[in-house]
Amino acid sequence: MSGAVPQIDRRFRGFLPVVVDVETGGFEASTDALLEIAAVMVELAPDGALVRGPTYRRHVRPFEGARLDPASLAVNGIDPWHPLRPAVPEKDALAAIFKEVRRCVREQGCTRAILVGHNSAFDLAFLNAATARAGIKRNPFHPFSSFDTATLAGVAYGQTVLSRAAFAAGIPWDADAAHSAAYDAERTADLFCAICNEFRPLYEAGLARLARAPEETAADANPLIEPVAEGPEGG
Repeated sequence: MSGAVPQIDRRFRGFLPVVVDVETGGFEASTDALLEIAAVMVELAPDGALVRGPTYRRHVRPFEGARLDPASLAVNGIDPWHPLRPAVPEKDALAAIFKEVRRCVREQGCTRAILVGHNSAFDLAFLNAATARAGIKRNPFHPFSSFDTATLAGVAYGQTVLSRAAFAAGIPWDADAAHSAAYDAERTADLFCAICNEFRPLYEAGLARLARAPEETAADANPLIEPVAEGPEGG
């Protein structure tokens, strides 16, 4: 990463936004298969605008006993057992994604990643369930805080469906490419950046008010939601 690119650590209180999309075999994180996961980094351009960074994607092999709902597979078009599908176990897929997330957190001077998703509770639930199944003890993402672009787009554009929000934000949308984890994550990242950039005057006005406010103390922080760094190595 070029030294000319400013760091994003102060923009989100130490959090690094990382856009995640999952494709699954259903709606229940504890029983249904995780089939694809994509993570898209968010970066700060030299002019201070948020921009979409690189994408990391893995196809995931269903865990033993995973439920595969035919209706969900019909929507995402995934054949979990296709011989040419380069799927790996959940633990390997998450290890690869987490490695890149940690690297970006470190390079950007942040403390922790925070998941950005369209209906982010769904993606975070599947991410956390797969992490637990795989026995991974260290997760670079905050365990329950997230940024939901369905909510943000509803506020900014009056649209909560990803495709309609994208159109409202002036982002191209290819219906034939949708329901791929990488494509949906990239469009969600574009949407998140567009909204944050539109809200930049509000952010800067808030900074100006904070500069005149009393200095923050330890009593002001909520330890449950602060971007506390991951624990030590161990799994």
